[in-house]
Amino acid sequence: MNEIDGLGTLTRQLEEASRAFQALGGELAHVTVVRGDQASVQAAIVQIEATIDQKASPYQGNELVESMVQQLKKRYRDEIIRRGRD
Repeated sequence: MNEIDGLGTLTRQLEEASRAFQALGGELAHVTVVRGDQASVQAAIVQIEATIDQKASPYQGNELVESMVQQLKKRYRDEIIRRGRD
C-alpha cells in the first residue's frame, strides 16, 4: 500500500467514524432495570448492546468504529449494572 492509498483508507475510516458517532450519539434505547433483579440487568445489557451493534453495523470492519463500539458497550454495561444494584 502506498502513502496515497493509506491516506484514502484513513480518510474513509474517519468519515465512517464520524457518521457512526452521530448514529450512536444521543438516546439509543429505553431500557428497564429493576434494582436487585439480575435478570432485568442482563436483559437491559443485551438490549443496549444489540442496539449499538445495529446502529454501527454499516461500519463493520472499521477499526475506529469497532473501538468506539466496545467503549460504548462497556460504558453502558457499567451504568446498567450500577443502576441495578440493591
